[in-house]
Amino acid sequence: MNRLTRAFIAAVAVAGSFASNAQDKAWRNIDRPPEEAICFTLYTVHDGTLKLTAQLYPLADDVGRSADLQIERDGRWVTMARVNVDDSSYGGPLEDFGRWTAHFRVNDWDHSRDWNYRVVAAGGEAEYGGVIRKDPVDQTEIVVASLSCNSNEDHGPRADIVDNLLAQDPDLLFFGGDQVYDHRFHLQSWLAFGRQFGELTRNRPTVTIPDDHDVGQGNLWGQGGVRSSTKGGEDGGYIMDPRYVNSVQLAQTWHLPDAYDPTPIHQDIGVYYTSLRVGSIDFAIIEDRKFKTGPKGVLAPLVRKAGRVDEVTEDQAFDPTRVDVPEAELLGDRQLAFLRHWGQDWTGVEMKAVLSQTIFGHIGQLSGPWIGPGGKDFDPQGGGKLVMDFDSNGWPQTGRNEALAEIRRCFAVMLCGDQHLPTVAHLGINDFRDAGVAFASPAIMNVWPRRWAPFAERSAGDHPDPLIGDYVDGFGNKISMMAYANATVQPRRDDPSTYGGLAEGYGLVRFNTETRTITMQCWPRWIDVTSADAWQYEHWPLTVTQREQYGREPIAYLPVIEIAGVDEPVVQVIHSASGELLYTKRWAESTVSAHTFIEGEHTVRIGEQPDQMVEISGLMSSRVKDERLIRVDMDDAQPWPAEALLK
Repeated sequence: MNRLTRAFIAAVAVAGSFASNAQDKAWRNIDRPPEEAICFTLYTVHDGTLKLTAQLYPLADDVGRSADLQIERDGRWVTMARVNVDDSSYGGPLEDFGRWTAHFRVNDWDHSRDWNYRVVAAGGEAEYGGVIRKDPVDQTEIVVASLSCNSNEDHGPRADIVDNLLAQDPDLLFFGGDQVYDHRFHLQSWLAFGRQFGELTRNRPTVTIPDDHDVGQGNLWGQGGVRSSTKGGEDGGYIMDPRYVNSVQLAQTWHLPDAYDPTPIHQDIGVYYTSLRVGSIDFAIIEDRKFKTGPKGVLAPLVRKAGRVDEVTEDQAFDPTRVDVPEAELLGDRQLAFLRHWGQDWTGVEMKAVLSQTIFGHIGQLSGPWIGPGGKDFDPQGGGKLVMDFDSNGWPQTGRNEALAEIRRCFAVMLCGDQHLPTVAHLGINDFRDAGVAFASPAIMNVWPRRWAPFAERSAGDHPDPLIGDYVDGFGNKISMMAYANATVQPRRDDPSTYGGLAEGYGLVRFNTETRTITMQCWPRWIDVTSADAWQYEHWPLTVTQREQYGREPIAYLPVIEIAGVDEPVVQVIHSASGELLYTKRWAESTVSAHTFIEGEHTVRIGEQPDQMVEISGLMSSRVKDERLIRVDMDDAQPWPAEALLK
């Protein structure tokens, strides 16, 4: 029996269990004997520090609370850390339940080799282990699996996805949010998530970031942690007990590298935005919900429940600038400062990427299950029409553009989920494609399909698919759609063959540091990737370049710099009069022909970070490529005026 057949049989079994799942809630039964006390683990290693979380089932009162992290060295198990299992209350609707997590931190970790590890708990009766992988710094390709939206309609196994990813063997797992949909049962549903994906997470670094459903909300505008006073949260803030929110975050994000600025927000809710290096790829992990302004508070007459504007769908005269509130925040000042700092640090880094919950634009113009007349027929053009979805990062426009401006300064691609709508879009600020590319992965399981069905006419493009090309969304944002997969059938959980038609699955992203390219793949559910006839969604795979992540057209060029002593130098270009840092990037060769977007005098910092950078000032831009040559020898590194170096 091949893997695809096994997966299909499992799907049928799961489909048959939906009714019983809904009735007896068997997944909520989290009682386990002591020897099965450990459900799954999550870990990352960054800057020599290993952080690992073991998620346990509840322990009986007479079972020991200590847990050990051990590694196998020279044929014997050595204890690296011992902690007490956190059994403090989850808070809120899980007041009577503990967190049941064990958090391990080991500094000075040897990341140059694989290590077998195990967690021992429950008085020594429970053991659970895997492999802490070495840092893949010697690989020219780093592979990232991108997943999100793990519907609670099915708490059963995800055998097809797990088998495929075991075969594809990514270097990093990224779960971009909505790992859990059971708003009042995060612990129970999180344990179900661990049973589904633990075979993957035990052996490779994993990023899990909570989105709105994880913290018990249908939509989330965190507004710096204030308490929401509306059922839908559209006034801004959190609906649930802040202790519950913190419990969710500790379960899903404690194992991430330490937060850039760990200062809690309102209600003492923690933050986790940070960065993670895997090989020579540097990932910024941001929280695009936590500081975002609630739309109802600043646009009360216009925004209805759930933060949507659909009553103006047919109003062609509606001016989207009416809802662009400059003081409304998206990432907030703290995260913008983080992105500015992160984008300039290229120590050991060749390419950068941003991991977030949702895409920076409104791409789901049709939203809902689309039941036709009489509740029988599927209408792919029906459903709720949304001209503006404030839950997307298309709003607030000013905050969106500020974030994109920081992200493009370091030529970072963006990976996200949330939309239940796989897309690749090249985003624009002032012009089409002047920022970077964003890949929104499919939903793992899609019970609320959305469709890319823009109301506006295509601005430009000659692709035979009329939905590929340049479009303006309802907020006036520029979006150049490169790939999409709309749901084409109505959800039928009794028929696993409908999964592909629901645009479900996962993304796989391949970063190639030799060619400086990013190849995005989009795999449906119930496809055996090892099969010769395995297929991806139409328009995929798709490859973009690092250079395209700052797609703005240059207007001028600087003199060529030839540097000795560094093969692939880090280059920073600064406009002298304004002091604006235009961009930072590691060049692919030792001869640098830098471009600029502003005429006049510039300063270039070039070399190797952190302490081998030389500054060259007084470089004048030219409308044509400047053939004058500047030679810099890192053995004689010092600040130089351009006129002293021009040859």
